[in-house]
Amino acid sequence: MRGGGAGRAILAAVAAILGAASAVAVVPGSGLRATASIEPGLWQVRERGAKAGGRNLCVRDVGALVQLRHAGVQCSRFVIEDAGNRATVHYTCPGSGHGRTTITVNTSHALTVETQGIAEGLPFQEEYWVRRLGSCSPGRGR
Repeated sequence: MRGGGAGRAILAAVAAILGAASAVAVVPGSGLRATASIEPGLWQVRERGAKAGGRNLCVRDVGALVQLRHAGVQCSRFVIEDAGNRATVHYTCPGSGHGRTTITVNTSHALTVETQGIAEGLPFQEEYWVRRLGSCSPGRGR
């Protein structure tokens, strides 16, 4: 058969692409095994190294912590890693930028969130300590 070698190379490339695509999962909501033990509620988000301050967020979906710099923006998400107590997600927000966030679950009430990407046309790289404070007031949350 003419072009058999080229045909096999194309099939191998397609198989590799499909194999890679199956390793990347779209994340609906949080959908992460690593954060399955995390409860929604009132969470304090503080930059690493800050002695005080931070902001309190009423989080209904723990997946919102993936997009701290793109809060409230509709983004597509792809899981890079989701094992044990650690998950890494890449997200893309058309017209707003993108990011890559790693959430490490230290305890069911304490997380570390490392995030980097592009927001408003500028690069960012941040690390946060996040801890659960309790339940949210009715009617609030993401």
